[in-house]
Amino acid sequence: MDLHLSHPAIEDLKRTGKRNVPHFVWEYLDSAVGQEEARRRAETALDEVRLLPHMMRGIAAPDLSARLMGRDYPLPFGFAPVGMSGLIWPGAERALARLAAKEGLPYTLSTVAAATPEEVGPKVGDQGWFQLYAPADPEIRRDMCARARDAGFHTMVLTVDLAVASRRERLQRARLTNPMTLTPRLVIDAARRPSWALATLSAGIPRLKTLERYTDPNAKGSATAHVGYQIRTAPDVAYVRALRAEWDGPLVVKGILSANDAEIAREAGADAIWVSNHGGRQFDGGPPPIHQLPQIRATVGSDTPLLYDSGIRSGLDIMRALALGADFCMIGRAVHYGLAAFGPKGAAHAVSVLRAQLLADMANAGCARLGDLGEHLVSEAL
Repeated sequence: MDLHLSHPAIEDLKRTGKRNVPHFVWEYLDSAVGQEEARRRAETALDEVRLLPHMMRGIAAPDLSARLMGRDYPLPFGFAPVGMSGLIWPGAERALARLAAKEGLPYTLSTVAAATPEEVGPKVGDQGWFQLYAPADPEIRRDMCARARDAGFHTMVLTVDLAVASRRERLQRARLTNPMTLTPRLVIDAARRPSWALATLSAGIPRLKTLERYTDPNAKGSATAHVGYQIRTAPDVAYVRALRAEWDGPLVVKGILSANDAEIAREAGADAIWVSNHGGRQFDGGPPPIHQLPQIRATVGSDTPLLYDSGIRSGLDIMRALALGADFCMIGRAVHYGLAAFGPKGAAHAVSVLRAQLLADMANAGCARLGDLGEHLVSEAL
């Protein structure tokens, strides 16, 4: 089957993915917090950004390469951290790490992944980033950093927009717990998706393996408050400074929507700012991240790298974010829709779709380089 014919867009992968995994898995991947307005606003606001095509430029093969924090990448996006990717498809973390290494793109392993840094590091090559949910105990923080460094991860991403567990009502209704407990309801749900169920049984029930050194793996959690919250704290500026002193590689602060917060993070030692609303999964009342991007860029200046996620469903959305000041985008749900649809082959197809869309839309906009996209902005759309 030629997936470019049957699934030419991320939305096609999303529809197939919903059919191919159990309901509780889909709710874990696709749900947001509250009424999910923050997620919808992020997508709608991207749709409203207009780029003016420039004609008679003779551009047939635009340059999609990007430079970020001293490294060159063939595409302007990488893989955002998604907790428990292994729930979406068994072995997902390793599969995504291998894909990232093959494509030359960064892969960010979550603290709450179903695989450890030691397991993923050998697969990701030189493309490994590690995402940290702030442990309250400095010794645990230092041990996590040492494990990531020893496994070959070169960039640390501190997530600051998750102070406490959010209320994801869809997820609560799905009755998913972490660690996952196979209740009769979940068993029936899984049995309706035999490919996922058999693969999961073969690989083993996914669990928060990185945290098992620091927590009781038998502790009971809930749909949104898993055992990782036993060790977590809400990071402050002092926490950023402490991590900066301990980590000798690039440090990215993720989850920023305020220009003032971006400047504070930069002054505390962040090498890059990651503009994000956590996919709408934490706070439903915030503004669309794309609306915040220009002000954050103006505040931190041109020398501070800005990463962007939230609401990206296409290559055109990536172009919109870059035009408004981002240096690089990170993709979470889009790649995982591919995993849900076709496993590792679907994740690779998601990357292929975004690449093909970027090539076509850049050429049709008459834009030869990603750095020139700002010249195509239609001002009244901002």
